[in-house]
Amino acid sequence: MTYRLGVDVGGTFTDILLIDEATGETYRAKTSSTPEDQSIGVLRGIERACEAAGVPMSEITDVFHGTTVATNAILEGKGARVGLVTTDGFRQVLQIARSFVPGGLAGWIIWPKPEPLAALEDTVEVVGRIGADGAVVTELDEADVRTKLRKLRAQGIEALSVSLINSYANPQHERRVAELSAEELPGVPVSLSSSVLPELREYERTITTVANAAVQPQVARYVANLEAQLRESGVDGRLCILRSDGGLVSAAVAADNPVNLLLSGPAGGVTGATWVAEQAGYPDFLTFDMGGTSTDVALVQGLTPRVGRETTVGDLKVRATSVDVRTVGAGGGSIAHVPPLTQALRVGPQSAGAAPGPAAYAAGGEQPTVTDANVVLGYLPTDLAGGEITLDRAAARAAVKSIADATGLESVEAAAAGIIDIVNENMFGALRLVSVQQGFDPRDYALVAFGGAGPLHANALGRLTGAWPVIIPPSPGVLCAYGDATTNLRDESVRTLVRRFNEMTDESLRAVLTELASKACSTLSEQGVPEDEQHVVYSADLRYHGQGFEIPVAVDIDTFDGNGGGLAALRSAFDADHQRLFSFVLDAEHELVTVRATAHGPRPQVAAPELEHGDEDPSPALRAHHRIWVEGAEVEAGIYDRTLLRAGNVVPGPAIITEMDSTTLVLPGHTAAVHPSGSLLIRPVDTHREN
Repeated sequence: MTYRLGVDVGGTFTDILLIDEATGETYRAKTSSTPEDQSIGVLRGIERACEAAGVPMSEITDVFHGTTVATNAILEGKGARVGLVTTDGFRQVLQIARSFVPGGLAGWIIWPKPEPLAALEDTVEVVGRIGADGAVVTELDEADVRTKLRKLRAQGIEALSVSLINSYANPQHERRVAELSAEELPGVPVSLSSSVLPELREYERTITTVANAAVQPQVARYVANLEAQLRESGVDGRLCILRSDGGLVSAAVAADNPVNLLLSGPAGGVTGATWVAEQAGYPDFLTFDMGGTSTDVALVQGLTPRVGRETTVGDLKVRATSVDVRTVGAGGGSIAHVPPLTQALRVGPQSAGAAPGPAAYAAGGEQPTVTDANVVLGYLPTDLAGGEITLDRAAARAAVKSIADATGLESVEAAAAGIIDIVNENMFGALRLVSVQQGFDPRDYALVAFGGAGPLHANALGRLTGAWPVIIPPSPGVLCAYGDATTNLRDESVRTLVRRFNEMTDESLRAVLTELASKACSTLSEQGVPEDEQHVVYSADLRYHGQGFEIPVAVDIDTFDGNGGGLAALRSAFDADHQRLFSFVLDAEHELVTVRATAHGPRPQVAAPELEHGDEDPSPALRAHHRIWVEGAEVEAGIYDRTLLRAGNVVPGPAIITEMDSTTLVLPGHTAAVHPSGSLLIRPVDTHREN
């Protein structure tokens, strides 16, 4: 028997999911994260999961890991001290940036501009220049380069980034600087923009390369340490890390290109939701991942998550492919408050966090949170996880009463309902960002809800969006780890061309795509993926000539068959996307800016779990009845144990379905059908779709 392991490290907990590849049976463990050394929590969780399964750690063939090491290094400002080498005249490229100021009118007055990841005193200029066509305009002055590198060495830099003008067209000068740095700065890791991001636009290429250098030493140390500890513990399987775009790369590749790991955590959730939705038979869906502090949402079409070309972490925005995830500051710990000037109820983005946490946790928290409102309304029973967790309902009521007093509402329950309504609207706004504002009707999609708090609010979000069914996966609190364990190896190769369509032919573009595919596939081959199990997906960033932005468009390589239909198909696809996004098209020449080839390895052969079949009657899983507050009145709801539900059971609302890591609320007028894969499918009672 062989097992694959999914590992997701969060800020509070580390989730482990061990999967029997033959049966699909899963074993999970949740341990406290260890920020000082994440590998400690990871190893502890692996040991617990193996104990639960009764298997030795030596039977683990693959460890697939979603990590926040790179993310935390950026958010906490703990990246390496980075030196930056630029072309003569471009020393202040990071300071000039894009002149973007967040906030409303006059936001520039109060906005504290973040410090660049490479300080100006650690930035040097070297003589030498490449033209936009790749030709050498000025030869590289190697003596000048050595002098500048010695200056950086004296200043104590810990990592070096090199971003020279137009290096995407010709990396010759950057590679020579790297060779010289090996002599002048021995042991200092080097990030080249021509390798990290060989694309147009100097600022985006530079900031992405600098970010890569800033987190590279920390990620490399963590990966090496984790690999060593896995070997010492008897795990001989390979270690792979989840990228921001939902694909896997080997530990060595991840250590060299950590900028691609900045959204590793949220990507795992979207990947896990894709696996779950596929088992339930819904290829098009929205994801809704609600935790304690924030909610992440994304849109998936045809079991393929939509990806963006930018990744944002805190104040940092880099040019790196990632799942198009939008985040809003709404979670179980979000604090409700009433500003004195407006007297209008607000929820978040401030959060009570894990310590002291919501008042209901009885750990010292006194401010009213979303969790407290759910307790007051009865949506969260006071005894959870078989009695292992007890919530203080009196403390929750006392906290929410402050909102009732401040707003003049007639009851604590009315105040709690207001808190829930507002946080639901906040999350609905995030879902609109990835659906309506992108030209997609959410009513054409299902909604997959997960995270510790997601299933509690999912039914309400289904009503707001019209997205049915609402799918609640098994073990929704560890779905990110499931996503880590059920995705595939991936690599991407990119080239900037900047060519108008009338300057290209189908044959010339196909040759470029083929070359990029070969490069991406070679990386997978080096990681042991057989060539006959690889497949390649192509895309291009297009615009109308004269536009200042591009739209990514999928490229169907089969249309480039020599009959002249390739560019025509690409033109039509771009016009369709432009019409969907902006409601118009232009009678202007099309221009291709960047092309990509993404090589995919095979999906893991993990058997899908299947529940024992039963009839529609869920009463064997009914454990108690409980009063909850819904739409201005108290009603009686059944409390069900999810572990006792069987395939085919239909749970009528109002109902509360409990499990170890989450609680699902089924509202009146809705039912939750149990799918054979274990997911709950929530729908209005007047909806008659097949499972």
